[in-house]
Parts: sequence; structure tokens; C-alpha cells
Amino acid sequence: MNVSQGYVGGFLVAKEKNYSVPVSGKKSFSLGLRNNLLGFSFILPNFIGFFIFVLIPVSVSLLLCFMDWDGFSPMKFAGIKNFISIFRDSVFRQAIRLTLVYAVSCVFITAIASLLLATLLNRQFKARNFFRSMLYFPNVASVVSIAVVWRLLFMRDFGPINEFLRFIGIANPPGWFSTTRYALPAVIVVSIWKGMGYYMIIYLAALQNIPRELYEAASIDGASAFQAFRRITFPLLSPATFFVVLMLTMNSFKSFDLIFALTEGGPGTATTLISNYIYNKAFIAFNYGQTSAAAMILFVIIAVFTTIQFRLEKKMSFE
Repeated sequence: MNVSQGYVGGFLVAKEKNYSVPVSGKKSFSLGLRNNLLGFSFILPNFIGFFIFVLIPVSVSLLLCFMDWDGFSPMKFAGIKNFISIFRDSVFRQAIRLTLVYAVSCVFITAIASLLLATLLNRQFKARNFFRSMLYFPNVASVVSIAVVWRLLFMRDFGPINEFLRFIGIANPPGWFSTTRYALPAVIVVSIWKGMGYYMIIYLAALQNIPRELYEAASIDGASAFQAFRRITFPLLSPATFFVVLMLTMNSFKSFDLIFALTEGGPGTATTLISNYIYNKAFIAFNYGQTSAAAMILFVIIAVFTTIQFRLEKKMSFE
């Protein structure tokens, strides 16, 4: 550091001169390389996990789509035979239809129920935290325990639900999980009950970020509660709604564990979704070629629905 003198406003003052020390090109390169290596070292574990548990399995599955393999004998190239076979399979076509019914029902009903619950539990009243905890509890409970409880509730002869139906005058209530007509609606009810608490928490967080001044201004202007919800709450919840619908769509198409614990895809194939079909082809029929083909079709379906949602979100965004 050097000091020089100069006049400012008629007074003699001292000024400091700073000189930057030049860095040689070699040192600059080594410093940049070290910083880059340090940054990559932080994300390396994630890349390793992605490579081992995602990229390799997906690549192998893509290869198996065009192979005929039972897991024991040598692989044989089958071309598009696996795709032709599963599309000719009536069980697979039914699984696609049931998956669409299950996904659409769960997405819309769960999203609406979660929003209504969040709106109610966003108000100030006693035991509010208790009800929030109780509604969120199914999301953290064991899937097997949930299946056992609901199978008892839906028992045909002694289940509380059928006993209530008899009490109100229905003499012969159905066997919910044992009949092809009512098995899927019963599974949808359980899935909605299990998932709505989680998405309610997301809506609660979004509701609490809406400024209260907007509601006060609407109240001064004479807006009703419904008008305030329509003009203020719902538009400002559009990002949360997009996230909820997106996650519900992906989770509904991939749903397996709860359905397997409740019905194992039965009775017959009444609750066999694409995920259950994939499981049966892999671990019962040992046809890994058709299993991979069905998995790739499921991936394409989810990708199409996700892309549509992203495009609709851009066009219908309220922000």
C-alpha cells in the first residue's frame, strides 16, 4: 500500500493507493480446478446414487423391453414382440382402464378434500392442532396396518360400515373387497383417506402465506366469504394446487403397496392396476421382457400427463 498526498477542498489529505497482485495463469488455472473439484465432491454422492439406483436399472429395463428372458435362461432378442403381446392381453388393457379411473378419482377428490380441510383448519378454534395431527397421521402410518384396519371396517358380516348400512335400512350390504363391483371404489376411498392429510398440510402452508390485508380489503368492499375464496384464496393457491395435482397424478399412477396390501389386485383382476400387472409379470410369471415393456408404457403415460399439466399450468396460471 502506497500513500500519496493531494488537495481536497483546499486541505492537504493523504490518499491510499491499492495495487492488485497479479496472479499467474498457471496459479489461476489450478485455483479454478481446485474450486471445481471441491464443488463436484459435494454432489458426487448424489450422482453415484443416481447412477447406481436409477440410470443403470432404467437402462437395463429399456434393454429388456426388446428381449425374451425369464431370469434363468439366456436372453433372446424379441424386437417389439413384448409390446405386441401385452397390448393383446385383455388384463393389461383392463389395467390401463382401471389405472385411469383410479388416478382421476384420487387426484380430483383428494385435491378437493385437502383444500376444504385446509380451509377449515386454517381458522382459529380449540383443538385445531389435534385435528391437524389426526388428519396427517395416516400419511405416516404403516401401509400394512392401514390395510388391516380398513379390511376390518369393510368386513361383510361384522364390519362397522356394513353394520351401519344395515342400521339405516340396507338389508344386504356388499362385500366390499370381495366383489368385483365394489372393490375398486373401496380402494379409492382408502387411498383418498390416506393421502389427503399430507396434501392438506401443503395447502395449509400456502394459505398461511396469503396476506390478511387482502381479506380485510375484500370485507370492506362487501365481499362474501365465497367471493373472497373465489377471487383471493383460490387464485393465490394456484402454485400449491399445481404441485398437489402433479404429485397426486404421479403417485396415483405408481400406486402399488396399499392396493397390494388390501386386495392383491383382486378379486380376480378387479383392482389390478398397471403397477400390479408389472408385479405379476415379474414375480409370478417371470416374464421380464413383458414386465419391462409394461413399465416403459407406464413411464410414457406418466410423462404425457405430466407434460400436459405443465403446459396447462403455464396457460392457466393466476400469477
